[in-house]
Formats: sequence, structure tokens, C-alpha cells
Amino acid sequence: MIPTPINALVPLCQLPAGSMGRVRELTGNTDFCQRVREMGIGESTSVTKVGGRGPFVCQVNGLRIALSHDAAMCILVEKIGPH
Repeated sequence: MIPTPINALVPLCQLPAGSMGRVRELTGNTDFCQRVREMGIGESTSVTKVGGRGPFVCQVNGLRIALSHDAAMCILVEKIGPH
């Protein structure tokens, strides 16, 4: 197995539970990207993946948000923090 570079982008669904990531890119159609931004998940936002296997529970700006697997696949993050 090849190690993943520290700042590599991964879909939010692949971030380990309890880990924090910084949103770097939103993919998907324009309506999806706009809706996710309206929920507070925009580029440069810090997100903590609380847990789940779909829906995924994430904490953003003190709020917990549940995302489907398809939605979490479209949110690319870089892992930050010690986890």
C-alpha cells in the first residue's frame, strides 16, 4: 500500500471518524454545490467527521449535519490535525 501524502485530497466519506479536514473543492452539479455552501460547507471550511457509514455525520461551525454517501463523495477535503 502506498502512503497517502499529508495534503492529498480525499472525499469526505473517506475521512476517518473523529478526524478533521479542510474543504478544498466541491464537485458535482451547480445546484448541489450551492446548497452545500448554504449549509455552511464551503471551500476552506473546517469539518470534523463525527461518524457514520452513510449517512455521514459531520460537525461544521458547531452544527452537526448528516450527509448521504453521494453528497460526501462530492466534498473533497485535506486531512488536518493529529488523527
